[in-house]
Amino acid sequence: MPVYSFYIFDRHKCIYSKHWLPPPPERPVPPSSATQPPAPSSRASHPPAPSDATSAANDAKLIFGAVFSLRNMARKLGGEDDAFISYRTGAYKLHYYETPANLRFVMLTDTASLSMRNVMHQIYINLWVEYVVKNPLAPVEHKGGAGVRNELFELGLDQFIRGLM
Repeated sequence: MPVYSFYIFDRHKCIYSKHWLPPPPERPVPPSSATQPPAPSSRASHPPAPSDATSAANDAKLIFGAVFSLRNMARKLGGEDDAFISYRTGAYKLHYYETPANLRFVMLTDTASLSMRNVMHQIYINLWVEYVVKNPLAPVEHKGGAGVRNELFELGLDQFIRGLM
């Protein structure tokens, strides 16, 4: 059961993200035919490719927006007692867990995986609370784009997820 990535969101933004699987390989560019002359300013006509950091930030924003919208829709259609837990596409399954402190844990896994709600609860109790909340040097609020920078949390999370794969 592969785990693709894991995100932690606070009220407004992504404060932590981790990716385990490498990005898919680039598609080979087909060779150009001999009848077409090369464009003299082809580099200037294409926008620069986004960096990995920009792409990861955009992915986090898209995931936050999708989770926010689906959670609100589930509450409006099913009432306050209904909760958004997961959704599945053809390529991945998104799992959602909201903590009592209003942190939102999101995990992207393989489509065949079972519910990861208990796994994310264990991450919250055994890793987040132990290494981040109980750390007196860790900031309570992550203002100005500062995310979680806790080596023990990152190592524990990596070992825990690799133990699941």
